[in-house]
Amino acid sequence: MRKLFGMSLLAAFMGTAACSSTTVAPEQYSGFLKDYSRLSEQRSPSGAKVARWVDPDLQVARYNQLFIEPSQFYPQPQPSARLSQDTLRDITRYYDSALRRELGKVMPITDSPSVGTLVLRPAITAVSVSTEGLQPYEVIPIALVVAAASTAAGTRDQQVEIATEAAVIDAQNSRVVAQVVRKGAGVNLDNDQQVLSVDNVKPVIDGWASDMRQSIEQLKAKR
Repeated sequence: MRKLFGMSLLAAFMGTAACSSTTVAPEQYSGFLKDYSRLSEQRSPSGAKVARWVDPDLQVARYNQLFIEPSQFYPQPQPSARLSQDTLRDITRYYDSALRRELGKVMPITDSPSVGTLVLRPAITAVSVSTEGLQPYEVIPIALVVAAASTAAGTRDQQVEIATEAAVIDAQNSRVVAQVVRKGAGVNLDNDQQVLSVDNVKPVIDGWASDMRQSIEQLKAKR
């Protein structure tokens, strides 16, 4: 009986992890992008579900360089005891460096946009830390008791999520040619006292930057 319970618990864990959402609900859009109506659910190169739109007439080969605007928080967050101003700054700096590192592999990065330049305008639109919600397996009474005790003691994992919205713009005419909205789960905090650092979201940001690079590679191959 214990073996069967353990197997059920493991299956539930695996199922929950596989279904972790990477899409942002429309009611949670920040307003950073000018037009959300063209977005549709698609798969990123890594297989994550995202809301994305690419101008069907976009010909990446016509552009010879990329300008990356410094990433920003939108809307501006208020620092807290668990998410300091230094951490907020570190997150945007890391996002900038990850984008330059990955996108520089497929297009020259310029510091001054001109004709033939694509402009990437990225924003962090949410960073949240919350007590991990009750999972489906916790409807089992024994597991539910354990979960409740962990929450009361402050020892339950704290779930970290971060979201981004980004637009790609033709520098010559300011026309939006692509945009994306997505989120990801970072490295959980151990309890409700642990302070969030940039290390908790680095894997998510690295994945975003890698997907953007692969998206450009795919567009180049098609056009």
